[in-house]
Amino acid sequence: MIEELLPETVVAVEAHGEDGVRAFGDGPLYPEEEALVARAVAKRRREFTVVRSCARRAMEKLGVPPQPVLPGERGAPRWPEGLAGSMTHCDGYGAAALVRADDLASLGIDAEPHAPLPEGVLPAVALPAEEERLRRLAEDRPEVHWDRLLFSAKESVYKAWFPLTRKWLDFGEADIDIDAGPADGALGGFRARLLVPGPVVGGREVGHFDGRWIVGRGLVATAVVVPHG
Repeated sequence: MIEELLPETVVAVEAHGEDGVRAFGDGPLYPEEEALVARAVAKRRREFTVVRSCARRAMEKLGVPPQPVLPGERGAPRWPEGLAGSMTHCDGYGAAALVRADDLASLGIDAEPHAPLPEGVLPAVALPAEEERLRRLAEDRPEVHWDRLLFSAKESVYKAWFPLTRKWLDFGEADIDIDAGPADGALGGFRARLLVPGPVVGGREVGHFDGRWIVGRGLVATAVVVPHG
């Protein structure tokens, strides 16, 4: 799913479904990774392992020797020199997307169960204007859980933002306008207007991020890419 949202320069590897997650979750960890989950519950350990197994397969496809993926500042993954990337996991799914840093400035991916957000979450993550747009989208396309899609888009925006700024981005600091796409489709786009000073990329301040979304196989997934230009 994720690869449908990304340019060809990005390598995405996914583990989907119980069998896929089990296969990737049984992969080996490096000692320094093992130390981070030595006392973790089984679910956390499997999620941790699945996305790193995906990431190492993506490294191999890019011709980079597989190596540990350790959390850095605010938990963001520290990628090998010359690479940019993002990881995501939810129940029954895990994915990693990697690209050569010469090809993209940054990227972010996220996947969530395609289900309504828990009660009380939407007001905490959405701006009033976003909630109004979600109401209109729900009237036109009630089969899509737009509140969950918005949440996922904000997660992808943050994952693309942080490597460029090393700063926190609050849910209320990006205003996301979702394009519903074709009336019968499960694929579309969105634009995130940054409400705080954006990162400087290629000598210019970036005022918005563009992304894409997809719904299918019980999931909603989003991706944001930030070009150098």
